Amino acid sequence: MAERPQRTVRDLRRANRTAVLERLYFDGPMSRQELVPATGLSSGSVSNVVTELTEDGLLEEAGVVESDGGRPRTLLRVAPSSGCLIGVDVGETRVRVELFDLAMTELARSELPLTHYGYDVHLIVRHISDGIATVLRESGTAPGRLLGIGVGVPGILERGGAGGAIVHGQTIGWDAVPLEELLRGAVELPAGVGFFLSNGAKALGQAEMWFGGGRGTKDAVIVLFGSGVGACIVTDGIIDGGARDSAGEWGHLTVSVRGRRCRCGARGCLEAYAGSEALLQRWQEAGGQLPTDADEETAVTALIAAAHPRDGSAAADPVACSVLDETAEYLGAGISDLINLFSPERVLIGGWAGLQLGPHILPAVRAYATAYSLAHPAGRVTIGLGTLGPDAVTVGAATLPLADFFAHGGRRAAPARTPEERAAAPRERTVPLGRGG
Repeated sequence: MAERPQRTVRDLRRANRTAVLERLYFDGPMSRQELVPATGLSSGSVSNVVTELTEDGLLEEAGVVESDGGRPRTLLRVAPSSGCLIGVDVGETRVRVELFDLAMTELARSELPLTHYGYDVHLIVRHISDGIATVLRESGTAPGRLLGIGVGVPGILERGGAGGAIVHGQTIGWDAVPLEELLRGAVELPAGVGFFLSNGAKALGQAEMWFGGGRGTKDAVIVLFGSGVGACIVTDGIIDGGARDSAGEWGHLTVSVRGRRCRCGARGCLEAYAGSEALLQRWQEAGGQLPTDADEETAVTALIAAAHPRDGSAAADPVACSVLDETAEYLGAGISDLINLFSPERVLIGGWAGLQLGPHILPAVRAYATAYSLAHPAGRVTIGLGTLGPDAVTVGAATLPLADFFAHGGRRAAPARTPEERAAAPRERTVPLGRGG
């Protein structure tokens, strides 16, 4: 007979603190009385936890509301100034580093271009290290106030090794890069402040689900459309993932057998047709003229201007219009695969290229996605643009240490103890799983 799992008193206290913190963060401000049904805890447990969290500086009063015939009720919220978070977006064109308070208000940022250097891992580690130093210095934030640093990167992340997350980024030339270990060696952080790495599309997805267009949705797909394309799949409120954090590598589904060469080396990938890099290549092949020495974002702007001139006297370039429509069709077809496979309620398109191109191609993307999908799942889905703008990946990356902080009951994860320290530590009293105050 399997042994029944046991939880210590500390486990129960941490779970109660987590429940209160999460409800106040996502649904607050709330009163103590409202927290009782919202968390499922007893009024005594809520009172004890609120007292603890307030003494720890994690909660603050957020006003008073009148109650029916009783005393006014004090509203509580998670104190925005009780800690800081850093989010890092290792994008196709730049490394963006942003410092936030707990309310996700930006306190400082640093952006360093990648245009002329590509994905040299040592350069990127240096950019991240320099960006962290910059935002801490410019904001006057002490490193000890950090809860952690989240990093969104392209590719597949593999976890579980002693050195932390390893990145397999075939499209950017990374083969088993020990990025977390490299970052730990390059950035000196206080004990308990660590790095949290994720695929960039999954970071984008978490940001949209927490704060953006995905709120209130259980089944969703968030598309990252940049130089390449990726997607975050959310099923029953859970972002799919595991030891290998890849966001599904949707951009490398085959859409044309023996088709265009993708930057991953294969032929016919969706990314070879729908990513902005491929979009610009197809425009050039059809006779389009890129601005001299233009980076990718500037070139996409030029393509849009050619297809949709602001000057009413200028005629739209039919070649640019054709390339955009073809891109919309491939993107819509790729989204139809996601609709047929996962039957989401909502599809959101983000990423710098998605936000830039979206206002011009979204109606066509919707039409093509519907045409290529099965009628029943297509009838329940809405397709729109992400609502968090170009900083969504950094916001999502910053939520990674915040989620870990909440999971530990509003305390940083303790540094790993040696076997000798574990043996010397006092044993905690345990209680059967499922019991609580």
